[in-house]
Order: sequence, then structure tokens, then C-alpha cells
Amino acid sequence: MLRTDWKQGPTTGERGAVLVSVTDFTASRLLDLPGIFQAGLRLRREWPRLDGAVGMWLWSEPHRLRCGSVSVWESEEALHRFVAWPVHVDIMRRYRGRGRLRSTTWSAERFDATAAWREARRYLSGAIERGEPRR
Repeated sequence: MLRTDWKQGPTTGERGAVLVSVTDFTASRLLDLPGIFQAGLRLRREWPRLDGAVGMWLWSEPHRLRCGSVSVWESEEALHRFVAWPVHVDIMRRYRGRGRLRSTTWSAERFDATAAWREARRYLSGAIERGEPRR
């Protein structure tokens, strides 16, 4: 799995609980994957200006036609603002129907990058769907 460096948002996450969001997109065609990942990079460039964003990673498994993000937010409301952001909505509409998207969120009492990435990897590997307990 390839992963970008952590991209810090304007919020540090030091105030307490955070919301972690993981997206996993599997493209139907290899030809769509570069555009999908480029769209993610465009969103990533805006991260320092997104209200309520703690930070994020993009990840990819090109050989499996998969890519997505692990993002951390100061609240569920902040995540909802991002999801409704016209730039994000436009990207989602552009690639709707070109693959399968799944996602999950969970709350953490405090931000811990190592723990967030570890749980995200468990979700992406399918361990959580197999009923293995969260750590």
C-alpha cells in the first residue's frame, strides 16, 4: 500500500475527541484510477484551509485498482461540511458509477496518528468486516 505523508489541517486535534473517516474506492477500470487519485490530490492541497480538518493521508493500491483517504476531523459537523463542499460534490458526481465506494468513521478520545492509521489499515484489509475486535 502506498501512502502520502500526513497533511496537516488548520486544527490540531489537541482539544479532545476527533472523528476518523476512511474511504476505500475500487475503480472498475484501470483507466479511471489516475484521475480519481489526482482528484484526491487536489482536495489534499486544500486541506490546510478546511475548517475543522485535523489532517489526512491518501493511500493507493494501484495493482488492486484501489485508492482512498484517511482523514481526521474535529467533529462530525466538520466532516459533513467537507462532504457537502461543492468541490468534493463535483468529484463524487464525476466518478459515481465508475467503481465501488465504501467508508467508515469512528470517534477517538484523542488524536493519535499511529492508532488512527493502524485502525484504518485493519478496515482496509477487511479485518473489521470479519468481526475481529477493534484494538
